[in-house]
Amino acid sequence: MFNGIIYNTGKVISIKKTKKSLFIGILSNITLKKKDLGSSISCNGVCLTLVKIDKKKIFFYLSYETLKRSNFRSVKINQIINLEKSLSYGKIISGHYSQGHVDTVAKVIKISLIDKVWLIKFKILDKKFNKYLIEKGSISINGVSLTISNTKKSYFNINIIPHTLKLTNLQNLKKNDLVNVELDIFGKYIYKYSN
Repeated sequence: MFNGIIYNTGKVISIKKTKKSLFIGILSNITLKKKDLGSSISCNGVCLTLVKIDKKKIFFYLSYETLKRSNFRSVKINQIINLEKSLSYGKIISGHYSQGHVDTVAKVIKISLIDKVWLIKFKILDKKFNKYLIEKGSISINGVSLTISNTKKSYFNINIIPHTLKLTNLQNLKKNDLVNVELDIFGKYIYKYSN
């Protein structure tokens, strides 16, 4: 379980591909020890299991299902990845509960600047997920807890403040980039049991 408040990023330094899986190495200053092997780390919003640590390099295995649903299918060397350790008991929750179970990807349609705030228009590529988009509802974009500003039939908007941009890889977004999307878990359950 995560809360989408990002304090650490990392840089992809190695990629080993097979037809249906991926093994990646990330260089980061995130504090991890050997006892953390096997623990869950949110990488761009995807809950991955830490399988190896080599000083400041951390390694993860990605399955076919993960690649199918996330933007890791097009990951590149030197790409910056948002990192978050799983929540521990008593930790302050200042974002929203997320599981790291990415639902789908969205494409950046437009980036506008309003004063120092970025207004980003996103389009979810798989339309079946649009029903979970709720104005002022919570959403995770590349693992960052954000609030949906407003929704339209084919897109939604998010405002991102300078502090969030500074700490995350959202500052690197460009038009047509793909981002990982995890929709609000409570919204998904409520929708399922009310229909």
